[in-house]
Amino acid sequence: MVVYKREPAVERVIEFAAKFVTSFHQSDMENDEEEEEDGGILNYLLTFLLKSHEANSNAVRFRACQLINKLLGNMPENAQIDDDLFDKINEAMLIRLKDKVPNVRIQAVLALSRLQDPKDDECPVVNAYATLIENDSNPEVRRAVLSCIAPSAKTLPKIVGRTKDVKETVRKLAYQVLAEKVHMRALSIAQRVMLLQQGLNDRSDAVKQAMQKHLLQGWLRFTEGNILELLHRLDVENSSEVAVSVLNALFSMTPLNELAEICKNNDGRKLIPADTLTPEFALYWRVLCEHLKSKGEEGEEFLEQILPEPVVYAEYLLSYIQSIPVVTEEQRGDFSYIGNLMTKEFIGQQLILIIKSLDTSEEGGRKRLLGILQEILTLPTTPISLISFLVERLLHIIIDDNKRIQIVTEIISEIRAPIVTVAVNNDPADARKKELKMAEIKVKLIEAKDSLENCITLQDFHRASELKEEIKALEDAKINLLKETEQHEMKEVHIEKNDAETLQKCLILCYELLKQMSTSTGIGATMDGIIESLILPGIINVHPVVRNLAVLCLGCCGLQNQDFASKHFVLLLQVLQIDDVTIKISALKAIFDQLMTFGFEPFKTKKIKATQKEGAEINSSEEQESKESEEETAIAKNVLKLLSDFLDSEVSELRTGAAEGLAKLMFSGLLVSSRILSHLVLLWYNPVTEEDIRLRHCLGVFFPMFAYASRTNQECFEEAFLPTLQTLANAPASSPLAEIDITNVAELLVDLTRPSGLNPQAKNPPDYQALTVHDNLAMKICNEILTCPHSPEVRVYTKALSSLELSSDLAKDLLVVLNEILEQVKDRTCLRALEKIKIQIEKGIKEHSDQAVAAQDDITTMTVLQSEDEKNKDVDITPVKEVKATRTKSTQQKTNRGRRKVVASARTNRRRQTVEAEANSESDHEVPEPESEMKMRLPRRAKTAALEKSKLNLAQFLNEDKS
Repeated sequence: MVVYKREPAVERVIEFAAKFVTSFHQSDMENDEEEEEDGGILNYLLTFLLKSHEANSNAVRFRACQLINKLLGNMPENAQIDDDLFDKINEAMLIRLKDKVPNVRIQAVLALSRLQDPKDDECPVVNAYATLIENDSNPEVRRAVLSCIAPSAKTLPKIVGRTKDVKETVRKLAYQVLAEKVHMRALSIAQRVMLLQQGLNDRSDAVKQAMQKHLLQGWLRFTEGNILELLHRLDVENSSEVAVSVLNALFSMTPLNELAEICKNNDGRKLIPADTLTPEFALYWRVLCEHLKSKGEEGEEFLEQILPEPVVYAEYLLSYIQSIPVVTEEQRGDFSYIGNLMTKEFIGQQLILIIKSLDTSEEGGRKRLLGILQEILTLPTTPISLISFLVERLLHIIIDDNKRIQIVTEIISEIRAPIVTVAVNNDPADARKKELKMAEIKVKLIEAKDSLENCITLQDFHRASELKEEIKALEDAKINLLKETEQHEMKEVHIEKNDAETLQKCLILCYELLKQMSTSTGIGATMDGIIESLILPGIINVHPVVRNLAVLCLGCCGLQNQDFASKHFVLLLQVLQIDDVTIKISALKAIFDQLMTFGFEPFKTKKIKATQKEGAEINSSEEQESKESEEETAIAKNVLKLLSDFLDSEVSELRTGAAEGLAKLMFSGLLVSSRILSHLVLLWYNPVTEEDIRLRHCLGVFFPMFAYASRTNQECFEEAFLPTLQTLANAPASSPLAEIDITNVAELLVDLTRPSGLNPQAKNPPDYQALTVHDNLAMKICNEILTCPHSPEVRVYTKALSSLELSSDLAKDLLVVLNEILEQVKDRTCLRALEKIKIQIEKGIKEHSDQAVAAQDDITTMTVLQSEDEKNKDVDITPVKEVKATRTKSTQQKTNRGRRKVVASARTNRRRQTVEAEANSESDHEVPEPESEMKMRLPRRAKTAALEKSKLNLAQFLNEDKS
């Protein structure tokens, strides 16, 4: 009980004690007569442990909770304990859940697992688990809660939430718990999709494996191994990307022959009947074809079994798309009809994507496929949602850009100006003659009818019969003349359509073409015609969808040609300021793309002024150039101001787009601005952007990559340090910035400017600046403290100052400033921190001084030895080997003895010598430093060298005499 370390022997004793005591409880269940007597052993031990759970010793608390956990765990499922004892255990373990030691909390969590009641919404154990699983700082405690908590309507969201835990071990266990304890039907479709999306895209391979082998396989067992049924429960129409990831995961664990069996058909056409196609079946077919094609020769055999020839498949696709009905105005309000139509369009998309897996190497099949794709695109009944997929497949088959432009232009012409048969009016002169003849016949009819009435009145029946025949003849002539007038000449003509649907189709075609085109292709005459007739008029169209597509096309055209981009850059800026949100986002992205491609230089417009007079002076022309340069700079600043203002936009997408674009410009080196960098840091911390996951992820990746790429970038962060903290300090209470922890921001900026964090390739050779970024930042912080020593932000500055990596070159100057700060700052916490900084700096100066003295001694010694060697080389002697060896050895001994004494004396007087050495180096640069050091510090070494030299000379003379 007093051993905290988990020794095997101790663990076995604990396990034995638990099993031994609970064995009596099990026998009690069989022998009711001795229940009261023998049950006391378990109760006695539990009571004893409960008295020890509040001990001061971590080991005692840990072992008490562990043994209680073992005792409860070894009891049978139908075991019963006294109510009072149950309440005491419950109360004690709930207290231990708040223990400061994580291991104690873990054992308390395990002990409470059998005491929870998931049916009770007010169960204290369940409530404690729900709190711990989200808020405990130790991942092992969260794992323990995750393994013990019982799934219920209340706890299920907590379990699902742990799939987003920061620790991969917790995430992995969360997927295992969901697979083992939670039925698929207990989760909503949104939760299923979210779990699959996170698990299959997790950074950790272990979490991915847990997702695939446990949760995904568990759900597949719920559907009895039916993959299509599993897809049906995921709503593939609204989450197709997740469904594709699921299928790829399942395909990787299933033999190819089993996968292909689902798509095989008995009719031999290798096609799935259109009436049996469902969204799940179509998606499965498409993903399986892509999977088999990626397998190369291994999958080619199975691909041929489920996919026909391109010609057959093209006809099949055409017939299916022609079967998609057209929505009338009356049917637009029928949601069930619209839902069925959207399902058919989704299936059509999958069928179009299958074209990627077809074998288009054969010329005849490829031409027929291209022809059918063009025919489908020109059909007036083809849904707009399928146009982009069709164009993408069409352009994928055609490789040459010029051929692409030609075909797309022809399709646009057929869609926008189709050939229709119209009636052509006759010649105006002929029409006038017919009108006169008709008037003449009408007059004659009136006269004949009047004469007929007179004849009947006069009873001249013979004349009356003649008039009747004449009237009939005139009536026939009138009818014939009317028929001739109504009959027009029919002629086939091109009629241009400007309705929103037609323009939308044409702009989608153009946009897909521009995306696929190489930037080296440029804008030719054909594309220029499309721009003038389709894209530019689309910018001012009344329909927002058309305007958005036109802006996208205009942005892509700008990437093809720099002059075109600079010409229409102002137009994009105008769209960015006045149009709808969706169109603003498109314009913003287009502007950033063009700035990334061409930089700022092409978009600095110059004001062209009138030519100066011939007698103008040179100075005036220079002034003109300087004014134009200033105007260009002002224009660039205005553009940046306009773009950076969107960082404060209320629309999340605009904020994110502006932040991404500015981050890209800064990372690529096209933009250097501490003001914008400060704005990005504040945006990252701003509580308003808490839900902007994309924005925060983008900036979270950008900051360290940008800062550690080069010292220049760190200097940009250094310049942004004080303005950023001052903005936060001066933020009003009503501002969201008031909620940000200034200390945390300061820690981030200090960390991003660390010299040790720079990439190795970013560190320049010795000619680099002596002072680091932290050195400069330290002086700025000190000056800021001196400016207002009683400010509340002094604590933040002091803490930041203590975290800096300072170089020895700044130590003395900084020490002077620190002494001045210590005199003015009155806050005790700051004073203590500043004193610690001062002590560290003084210690660093002392160590640096010792190192400098030692290094100087080494240099001096090496200099002496080198001079001796050079002198020895000058003297031509050949002494006996034994004598030379002895002599060299004695020389080294003497030299070494002198070296030790010199070092000792140097350590004794290092301050005085360091000052003198500095003075000598500053006053007389001509005298070599090693010589002065030797004369001043090493007189004994010089004598030794002189004696050795004299001995050598003497040996030379002796040898000469002998010879």
